[in-house]
Amino acid sequence: MKLKKFFLPGAVFLTLLFGLLFPEVFKKADNNIKTAFFNIKGEILPDTNIVLIHIDAADIEKLIWPLKRNYYALLINELTRYDVKVIGIEIFLSDNLYFQSIYNELLNDEINKSGRIVLASIVEHLYKEKGLFYSDSIIYPQPKKYLPGIPTGHISYYEDDGVYVPEKVIAGSKSENSFASMLELKFNGSGVQNEILKVNFNTSWNSFRKYTLLEFFRKTDENNNELKSLKNKIVIIGVSDPSIAKSLSSPFDNELPGIGLHALALNNLLSKTGLVFEYKSISSVIFFLIILFYSFFSIKNKWINGLFFGAFIILSFFLFTSFNLEVGYSYFMIPFIVLIIADFGLYLLEKRELLSMTLSESDILKRALKLKESNLADLQKELELSNEAAPQVILDKITSLKKEISELKTVQQDETAIETDFRQGEIKSFQEMVYRSKEMDEIVDLIKKVAPEDATVLILGESGSGKELVAHAIHNLSRRANENFIAVNCAALTDTLLESELFGHVKGAFTNAIADKKGRFEVADKGTIFLDEIGETSENFQTKLLRVLQSGEFDKVGSSQTLHSDVRVIAATNKNLPELVKQKKFREDLFYRLNVFTIEVPPLRSRKEDIEVLANHFLVTEESDFNLSKAVLDRLNENDWKGNVRELESVIKRAVIFAKAERRNIIKLSDLPEDMIKHDKSDLEQLILDSLREKKFSHSSINETAKELGDLNRTIISENFRGIFFKTYVLSEFNINAAITRLSQSGDPEVKAKVESKINTYLSNLQRDINRSGIKDFEKIKPAFSSKYKNLPQKYHKYLDEVIKYLLP
Repeated sequence: MKLKKFFLPGAVFLTLLFGLLFPEVFKKADNNIKTAFFNIKGEILPDTNIVLIHIDAADIEKLIWPLKRNYYALLINELTRYDVKVIGIEIFLSDNLYFQSIYNELLNDEINKSGRIVLASIVEHLYKEKGLFYSDSIIYPQPKKYLPGIPTGHISYYEDDGVYVPEKVIAGSKSENSFASMLELKFNGSGVQNEILKVNFNTSWNSFRKYTLLEFFRKTDENNNELKSLKNKIVIIGVSDPSIAKSLSSPFDNELPGIGLHALALNNLLSKTGLVFEYKSISSVIFFLIILFYSFFSIKNKWINGLFFGAFIILSFFLFTSFNLEVGYSYFMIPFIVLIIADFGLYLLEKRELLSMTLSESDILKRALKLKESNLADLQKELELSNEAAPQVILDKITSLKKEISELKTVQQDETAIETDFRQGEIKSFQEMVYRSKEMDEIVDLIKKVAPEDATVLILGESGSGKELVAHAIHNLSRRANENFIAVNCAALTDTLLESELFGHVKGAFTNAIADKKGRFEVADKGTIFLDEIGETSENFQTKLLRVLQSGEFDKVGSSQTLHSDVRVIAATNKNLPELVKQKKFREDLFYRLNVFTIEVPPLRSRKEDIEVLANHFLVTEESDFNLSKAVLDRLNENDWKGNVRELESVIKRAVIFAKAERRNIIKLSDLPEDMIKHDKSDLEQLILDSLREKKFSHSSINETAKELGDLNRTIISENFRGIFFKTYVLSEFNINAAITRLSQSGDPEVKAKVESKINTYLSNLQRDINRSGIKDFEKIKPAFSSKYKNLPQKYHKYLDEVIKYLLP
């Protein structure tokens, strides 16, 4: 506490040092903040003068890659006919493809006649020097050899804390503008404005008006009037298939192809919305100095801290969204968060010091229920006799003692089995569904009404809530009950596999299709098919599913023969389908086809009265003579059950296995998963372990635990932990990794590494002394190891014996 005034500024300064050593952490934080700003503001509609024609996977599958140059020639001819102002071909037209040579002349003629083309070039080994960008060479596209005057622009960029596009690159005596800037120049005559453009990803590339290549050709064949609006537009032609075109990610696109990137760059140039990043460095310095100054005033008022932090967020958001101005967000936010955490840590240390002065030491080995109740009574009596206001630390200690007493009483309840003699008629069973809630009564009534009909049913509900049981019940009560019930988890299969699984395929349809295969719709003919997680399917698959629902017709993969199946479709999802329809992620017509009857299965947490019924049902299913303890039932009723009935079933199955291992027929709290139980802190061993785990076995955790448990000598804690390890090591059958896992109870690699470091010290010390002694007989070596037993609690001596025996050669 004496060094407090230097501690907070030191923490801020160390944060800056960390940022200088690991700048990628700060850059990643900046990008995450910008992504949040983008998501809060939402997309901005792009310039309507930009139109994209992209070559997707379907185009490539039909036309074969690389495309013949006559397709580009035809495309240029059609776009010229529609009086497009600028045509940008983002695809690099290489001169290395000898088989394209027969079409080159045709393509060159169309480019020359059009007079509005900008082609893509490539710059090699891009580097920056004295504010300018240089390259070893410029690789021009094939038509440039025959049409030297044709405009070209490079499609190179680099990534750092964003995506940068150099607007001009110098290569020897030549220079090359960027592809986007050449399109802008061709469109409105403006030249290069900046040395470099930092792309502002303020919209998705899907927001541009765009066509696939074959879609565009179909529209030209139909003389579609829609294409007349292309007059005086900029049309960019590129590849969107991720297997061919390199892609990156942006706030609004998980996969952004090159054509999308250059369309966004052009959009930035036309609308002058490129990111302004020149002030980022100076703002980072200013922000750091502000936080450093702020750190000298230990302000614990959460409102002042909140206002200070909130003002920065609001100002940064305003500058970014209104003026496209980037500042050094992370050089404010990360030091500020570190400052608050460090200040809170100091507060806890102060509180701990104060507590140690107001409470007398208690015998930590006798933390039984009576002693806790006695301490509580003493504190309450002290408050009654005192005329002064109660110190907060005393009130906190009273609260803590009440909590510990409650936990000890819970231990008693954990030994008492509940009575499961329910009143007759209270438990209901329907088609393998066990319940007693009014909500499930309503579901059952709806199932009985819907089942006899042949209409499609949509079942809504969270994962694990019992949607498949409802589907089974509908099938079993329908006139199709004697036919097949086929269940398919749509989320478990890719789009291609799902199509093959549902509709089947013919031999040779794809790699590994070595024989004809019946699809689920064919197998389910005259019966019922249950499509689980329908909300996870793609639009392409939804189109094919809609056809089956409308006509019962489908085609096997690789076959042109149309088949028919008479099936009743029951679909289920844990998604909000109406919202997905609004977002254009789920077909509206398919939604209305599925949504003839809707059954919404309530989550388990909203029908708590079913928890005890279901738990006992699963328990009897596993072991008929097992019971739940009162403490376990209370914990089950308190749980949130995010995994619903399925999670409850898994918990009971797990608990039975643990109880059997200890030869008990009562399920206790210790049989439940760790995240559901509160530890029994009625003994010193568990108290020490809980405290060390809470502190993540840090370097100072032994000292802090000794202070926390009554200002004990640190040797008591360290020797107890040494004994706990020996016990755990023996119980883990000398498997060091298993012992580490049991002690740490953490998936954090750093925590496990700290535990491993401590126990390696214990084992290496033992092994070193064993090797030095040269004795191989345990009875002879034990007297020489008296110092190893001296401070170790007696109850752990037998485990140390076993460890020494194991380590002996």
